[in-house]
Amino acid sequence: MSRARARELILVVGVGRSGTSVLTGVLGQLGVHIPQPEVRADATNPRGFGEPRWVVDFHSRLLRQRRVTVNDARPAAWESTAAAAADPAVNAALLEWLRAQVGQADAVVVKDPRTVWLLPLWMGCAAELGIAPSFVTMLRHPAETVASARKSYGTWQSEASRAAAWVNVALETERLTRGARRAFLRYDDLLADWSREVARVGAQLDLPLLRDLDRSAFPEVDGFVDPSLHRNRATWEDANVPAPLRELAEEAWQRLQPLAAAGGDTPEVRAALDEARASFQTLYAEAEQIAQSSITAAKPRRGDGSGRPAPAPPASLRRRVARRVPIRYKRILRRAVRSLRRPT
Repeated sequence: MSRARARELILVVGVGRSGTSVLTGVLGQLGVHIPQPEVRADATNPRGFGEPRWVVDFHSRLLRQRRVTVNDARPAAWESTAAAAADPAVNAALLEWLRAQVGQADAVVVKDPRTVWLLPLWMGCAAELGIAPSFVTMLRHPAETVASARKSYGTWQSEASRAAAWVNVALETERLTRGARRAFLRYDDLLADWSREVARVGAQLDLPLLRDLDRSAFPEVDGFVDPSLHRNRATWEDANVPAPLRELAEEAWQRLQPLAAAGGDTPEVRAALDEARASFQTLYAEAEQIAQSSITAAKPRRGDGSGRPAPAPPASLRRRVARRVPIRYKRILRRAVRSLRRPT
């Protein structure tokens, strides 16, 4: 297969609320295929998510089975989701879907914030199809992603937990994509000059469709990439995040910046990011040890500490009603059911 006809799979990854939807929307308007149907736009993302419905449902099911959330701050959660790549049924499902998508277009883009949790699975399936995927990671300041998530999804997850999840996901995304074709893109830069940044990403990933684009041929993209989209210009002063975590997140953000510049993906930068990830793992382990009483209190109780088993849960309504039916009527009902089941 010639390079011109090679199938391209672009995976847009990064922490949610980092501009991944904007980038995917741009790629779609430039001619990169977004698998259909897509998740419908809503008030949190009125311009659309650019997320294939099948992928979101597939990922959500796998994460739910492993008790992992899309904004999970636990370093240990990666081991659980990585195990999905060893499940033959899971592999077969993604392989079948992916084969159908790459058969429809020369270039396909898949975006879902959950993708990063299952990157080993995606890489394995792509390799089986003879495809080397490209990764584009969106970078947005953690204080802004926390503010955007709070506005869009509410306060069910604390700002401190969201900030910790940003560190966890951002640093692990960088580690997991090492050795692959990848590019990093700042949200601010995309909004400031989308054609310049997309062309830079295209050159870095050797994707002619993006590298050689003519901006004048896509006037609709200028209207789609509206700088007013950058509504959440928050700082750490706007977030309720403990100082140690805030400082660690800021340090991780600064250490990621060279990756968005030409020639910035160096061994020294990767080593600095490894140090930041190790620091976060230490901080999180300490927080778990401190919060052990809270964790214990949240676990389902098996007893009251006296050695006696926990009381049985209340009987269901069906059983409570059944207890009140006289035995002779129960026998009549059973005979009636058996007669209905007999073949005619």
